[in-house]
Amino acid sequence: MNAVKLAGLEPASVFGFFEEICAIPHGSRNTKAISDYLVSFARERDLRYIQDNANNVIIFQDGTAGMEDHEPVILQGHMDMVCEKDASCPLDMAVDGLDVTHDGFSVFAKGTTLGGDDGIALAYALALMDDTTIPHPPLEVIITVDEEIGMLGANTIDLSGLKGRTLINLDSEDEGIFTVSCAGGATATIILPEERRAVYGPCIRLVVDGLQGGHSGAEIHKNRANANKIMGEFMSRIQAMMPLCLTSFSGGSKDNAIPRSCQASMVAMGINLERINDIAEKLQAEVREQYDEPDATIQAFDVDALGGNALTTEVTAKVIALLCTCPNGVQGMSEEMPGLVQTSLNLGIAKLGNSMCLTFSVRSSVNAEKQALLDRLKELAEFHGASYTQMGEYPAWEYKADSRLREIMVETYKQMFGKDPEVLAIHAGLECGLLGEKLPGLDCVSIGPQMHDIHTSREKLEIASTERTWRFLLEVLKAL
Repeated sequence: MNAVKLAGLEPASVFGFFEEICAIPHGSRNTKAISDYLVSFARERDLRYIQDNANNVIIFQDGTAGMEDHEPVILQGHMDMVCEKDASCPLDMAVDGLDVTHDGFSVFAKGTTLGGDDGIALAYALALMDDTTIPHPPLEVIITVDEEIGMLGANTIDLSGLKGRTLINLDSEDEGIFTVSCAGGATATIILPEERRAVYGPCIRLVVDGLQGGHSGAEIHKNRANANKIMGEFMSRIQAMMPLCLTSFSGGSKDNAIPRSCQASMVAMGINLERINDIAEKLQAEVREQYDEPDATIQAFDVDALGGNALTTEVTAKVIALLCTCPNGVQGMSEEMPGLVQTSLNLGIAKLGNSMCLTFSVRSSVNAEKQALLDRLKELAEFHGASYTQMGEYPAWEYKADSRLREIMVETYKQMFGKDPEVLAIHAGLECGLLGEKLPGLDCVSIGPQMHDIHTSREKLEIASTERTWRFLLEVLKAL
């Protein structure tokens, strides 16, 4: 496999396949093309495969000479990526490939997310199966769809034909860290019915921008502001001065990404832009002081319009109340594992269309706490006369005290790198819990190369780390 834009990087086969993957649009719910690419790979090499109606793919490969009768090892990752881009980026990520490049240290995509989460898993698996000289036991490679929007593929995939009970998940972003447990979660949505009418008066546009964003599991504890919540506070302070009728609202695009920006437009009766900008300036200073958000910007602009089709002042007040009172961020820390977030939620999407929809990613390693938080959101919806829906619920991946795989991987890592890896649980969701329910007795560890700022246009994949993780994976397969 020959890379073009990533030519010269090692391992060449891994980066060659990764570049091919980057050329295929593969955001969540847009996985048919990448799924067919995986099937074509299997067909060209006469490998047995399964492609289901959801586009999940499983590829089987026999063990190499002397390892044919060993127990199968499962390699697992997901084919969808989070599609985020800068406002200035001209690419349509639904149809265009990524503008991938590197700086000698890291691989990244110009103006967009890279999809190292989890394109690198596919690249590792394809490079491994493509090279028949690499020794390994029989392989069962599971590549799921729509992990980023609630692990939908892992929830529906049929694994009854698999024999393996040892699984290496390739969906982690920190080299030298072995993940052995993760939180369960769900996606919750509060829907407030709209009541629009023609409203006449001066209009303003509010903007919250410049926030860091990030992954709502892995980075929820990093004191980053949520643009939707900040906008709610901004509107609340303005509402205390004058009646508001909301005409548009848009913040965030993924429930599992902390929103970086939010915009809202409204008719403001008795508008005084100078006073509103005073509020914006004060709130901006508070956000920069309270959060790790040195580039936060909060602004208000005149709109060249007089009125519009807007929500009533009563419904607008409900929207503001929902935004201000809904819980967000870390809700509890683990007592057993210091530093680990135990329960959290993220108001990832807030959008006014035919109705006002607030969508949350809820996570907890304690099922009772997860359910209590979901119940709290449901009660909040009922209090404000809104409806409530829930989807994509997945179980926690519980720690396995007796793990042969973990022992082999830890020992192999120590021999290769002269130090112990970190073995820990994470707050971000992984598919291992769902897969473990389908494969009783599953022994599982999650690893991956070093990545930075996933789910943002600043995402980077370290080149040297990718090579080290590749060598480590091959040694683990030999040991198994």
